[in-house]
Amino acid sequence: MDFLKPETVLDLKNIRDELVRMEDTIIFKFIERSHFPTCPAVYREGDANLRIPEFEGSFLDWALTRTEMTQSQLRRFESPDETPFFPDQILKPILPSVQYPRVLASYSPEININGEIKDVYINQITKLISKYDGESWENLGSVATIDIECLQSLSRRIHFGKFVAEAKFQADRPLYTKMIRERDIEGIYENITNSAVEEKILKRLCVKAEVYGVDPTNKEGQRKITPTYLVKIYRDLVIPLTKKVEVDYLLRRLECE
Repeated sequence: MDFLKPETVLDLKNIRDELVRMEDTIIFKFIERSHFPTCPAVYREGDANLRIPEFEGSFLDWALTRTEMTQSQLRRFESPDETPFFPDQILKPILPSVQYPRVLASYSPEININGEIKDVYINQITKLISKYDGESWENLGSVATIDIECLQSLSRRIHFGKFVAEAKFQADRPLYTKMIRERDIEGIYENITNSAVEEKILKRLCVKAEVYGVDPTNKEGQRKITPTYLVKIYRDLVIPLTKKVEVDYLLRRLECE
């Protein structure tokens, strides 16, 4: 998606095409994560074996913070589709800033549910995609590295709900304006939900998991990711969190009117 061409960004077809591409990224990141066990030490604050001087938090938090600091200097978080997990730690870019045309409302960066995404990933998703439940001390760095990639891919996908919300608001301003003024959260949820599209997503994920989740030269080999788990992750976690972003964004939309 070209964010320098705002006329294309809020096209729902373009948004859906981008979300389809994100599915592939997320699936392949999950497959990479499936080579390792759960490794709970990576997520445990104050773990005796992972003491980090002058840092409060888990090993993953430390690695993610440092990663985002470097990426921010490469202007990753200037892009309107990127949302940092530690916004108070990002640094000024070394590269010249890109002046993206404004498409979303000015408060958009404040719609950030990365804390919830990280919690869901650690406590629910890793249990579904890991090789087994246990530690692998020699692979903690590798686990943290792929966890960061998984988290950032999930975050981008879920926070893309802002673009969905803005597109839907622009498509029917009177309806959404009325619901926002009445604080009709149930009505907003009902109107942003497209059950047919969601069902299509889940069916497509089943097919992708079948194709990507096993070595095509050894179909009797161990499956790296199962359709059941992938559908569960999207149906129970990714789609609801995306809707939460949409609703949070829409509830403030009249601030810009």
